[in-house]
Amino acid sequence: MARHILVVGATLLDTKGKPLAGLEPGTSNPANITHTRGGTARNVAENLGRLGAEVILLSAVGDDEMGQRLLNQTAAANVNLDYVQVVPEHHTGAYIAILDEDGALSVALDDVSVMERITSRYLYDHRRLFKDAGMIMADCSLLPDAWKMVARMAQQYKVPLCADPTSTRLAYKLRPYLSELHLVVPNEVEAATLLEIDFLGYDPDLSMDLARQFVRAGVQNAVITLSDFGLVYATSQETGYIPASYTRMVDSTGTGDAVTSAIIFGMVNDLPAIESIRLGAAAASLTLQTSETVVPDLSLDMLYDHLIV
Repeated sequence: MARHILVVGATLLDTKGKPLAGLEPGTSNPANITHTRGGTARNVAENLGRLGAEVILLSAVGDDEMGQRLLNQTAAANVNLDYVQVVPEHHTGAYIAILDEDGALSVALDDVSVMERITSRYLYDHRRLFKDAGMIMADCSLLPDAWKMVARMAQQYKVPLCADPTSTRLAYKLRPYLSELHLVVPNEVEAATLLEIDFLGYDPDLSMDLARQFVRAGVQNAVITLSDFGLVYATSQETGYIPASYTRMVDSTGTGDAVTSAIIFGMVNDLPAIESIRLGAAAASLTLQTSETVVPDLSLDMLYDHLIV
């Protein structure tokens, strides 16, 4: 096992509503509503912890019952939370997703204001965690100055840096650092936004071209998730498409985080890039089939059982 993986970003409570009979705007719709742990960075950290990695999370929550519950649930996955800030007089972040009947995301809201406490100074004060890491992953809930510090320390200490755009509205924060990224895992809309290209709808050929553009921009490994259609990838050596494999799609929330986690796990354990990416595709397919944002009993054996070769 490599040195620890450092994960930096949001810890949120996910609230998800899935309609029972379609979505009608302007009125209340009968639905199943669930609450579960979330936040891109926190999800990645939990997935990694469940896979057996040594993982440290840098994040912030409010000093409230919700924040404590999220920390307890994350700690149960063997994630080191020693450096998570618990912020007095601030609420824990939250994410609200409205899903379509088939489990795909219709619209979402997020509140990550507590992440303003993860400042560039805070990160610099914990530079030893960056120096000693085997890999760093950060999401775009960070303030631009904080992201700049993450990238600076990853470069200074020569630690591979991975990123998740988090949302189309936050993806712009990654544009200055594409050439410094070891791995980026956007969905197809985020990929188009990052590359400043109009998104015209699901198109696997266009997504493959976007993945190649990331590599031309300096990204070493680009993986674009296509929800329940699988993923495309590009590296300096090869490109490809891996279809999704699942019995029934329940909820797409967290699939991109699962992809990121499994790929990082493979890479820090010196697996070839393509095998790591296949593990990511397996993780996505498993996550699609649960209402939880992270598969509760995730394991490496489970990933290999669902590997698409």
